[in-house]
Amino acid sequence: MKAINQNLMNHVRLIKAALPYLRQSMAASVLTVTSYSVKQPIPNLVLSNSIRAATVGLTKSLALELGKDGIRFNSILPAWTETERVYDLMKARAALNHSTVEEEIAKQSEASPLGRMGRPEEFANMAVILVSPVASYITGTMLAVDGGMLKGTF
Repeated sequence: MKAINQNLMNHVRLIKAALPYLRQSMAASVLTVTSYSVKQPIPNLVLSNSIRAATVGLTKSLALELGKDGIRFNSILPAWTETERVYDLMKARAALNHSTVEEEIAKQSEASPLGRMGRPEEFANMAVILVSPVASYITGTMLAVDGGMLKGTF
């Protein structure tokens, strides 16, 4: 239940509370944040992969249903990004694998075609664009900010 609350219901509650204000806005836009795992599940994260996919379904459904009200809904699908949460995950991996945090970060970075994790500002740049009027004709899009981690062509 905790995973559902953290990864889906927080989006639902916030959007529901914001809807009256979004309907009054001349440039209403909602951005959900999930993970690239909605397009390419990460091994051993069954619950997370599943619940995050529900958020994408919510985002796309609301884009279709509330576009007529002038409200845009999009989502960013980040891959591994240098955040405190990722650092904590790398610490846990290091303990499990009897390695160092630096070694775990290096292993994870090697999986990226760019050879590194994303930086928070790279994520933020895409978020700013998607919610701005510059993206006024973009809705229902799930934008991977993943350094090329997704292996598929779509």
